Amino acid sequence: MKIIPTEHILGAQVQGLELSRALTDTEFNTLVLALGNHGVLEFPKQTLTTAQLKAFSQRFGELYISPGGRAQAEGFPEVMILSNMMQDGKPLGLSDAGQSWHTDMSYSNMIAFANVLHGTVIPQREGKPLGATQFRNTQAVFNDIPQELKERLAHTTITHDFNKFWDMMRSRPGSTRAALSDEEKSKRPPANHPTFLTHPITQQKVLYANPGYAMKINELSEQESGEILNYLFELQMQDKYLYTYHWNKDSLLLWDNIGTMHNAVADYSPDEHRYIRRCQVMATQFYGEQGTGAPIFFKAA
Repeated sequence: MKIIPTEHILGAQVQGLELSRALTDTEFNTLVLALGNHGVLEFPKQTLTTAQLKAFSQRFGELYISPGGRAQAEGFPEVMILSNMMQDGKPLGLSDAGQSWHTDMSYSNMIAFANVLHGTVIPQREGKPLGATQFRNTQAVFNDIPQELKERLAHTTITHDFNKFWDMMRSRPGSTRAALSDEEKSKRPPANHPTFLTHPITQQKVLYANPGYAMKINELSEQESGEILNYLFELQMQDKYLYTYHWNKDSLLLWDNIGTMHNAVADYSPDEHRYIRRCQVMATQFYGEQGTGAPIFFKAA
């Protein structure tokens, strides 16, 4: 196995691994440490069945199953389909997923550790791939927050709400998302997390405040909270924190959902087809029953 870092603030390519087989303990530990250090890992030229994708993803932790049952792969509720393709007049998957800066599952009491995406149909135009996934390094962002503000926010928490993101996505032109039912809303109540998390792999602080779900700094007034959140959102938008991954057919992308936030670029049309299978790995193995305030640090074997 070779791990080749990009020349950017995030990202590395992992060569020499065939992910259709089970990882050894040494391989797994190496990949987890690499994920903490690089944030985004690409595994090129992977041929995987849905069962094999689930098995690889499950090695990293408990897999999330959406309570709404939306866009699930047949027979695999843990695998979501992200696609603008149609079959028999029906969408094959969720076509407008993730087109705004966010951190998946920050609205949940148990947050997500990693995302696993396998792209088998990638839209292209004039020989160039479309539908890039962008990332921002939230460990680097924390390091650049003024010390006075770090001290002020050191013991604060932020409310994250799923409805904020869903309603924003539904309002986009061409969105096919239906309104959430009362049952779906009840299964995703708002959650509170520390403004700064300690990353369970690197043991470095990260800013855990994303524009998609973060609503309010609970210990501050509405006005003060809004001003500081807007400052933190703008800070993260600086180019120096940005890494853009351009998809390659059959690549598998594994990214750390604690030390990054991400955005899917919707620069392709309905007739420029995209088909990606996705698994969401929860952070249970790092936080257990203690919640985000008390991480269990990863120790390599």
